Amino acid sequence: MDDLQLKGRWHQVRGRLKENYADLSDDDLMYEEGKEDELWGRIQTKTGKTIDDIKREVKSWFD
Repeated sequence: MDDLQLKGRWHQVRGRLKENYADLSDDDLMYEEGKEDELWGRIQTKTGKTIDDIKREVKSWFD
């Protein structure tokens, strides 16, 4: 999922991530344009998964 698709579907992605990973807070999931790498890093830290695994999971929700 590229950054443009992520931005367009962020509210859906955010909701699914919060459902699947209760440790993620609203601050962890704050999307800021141009700071996508920081976002993925925060998610990685809280979930313990690699960024590639997280991106694959998110992408699978929309395939």
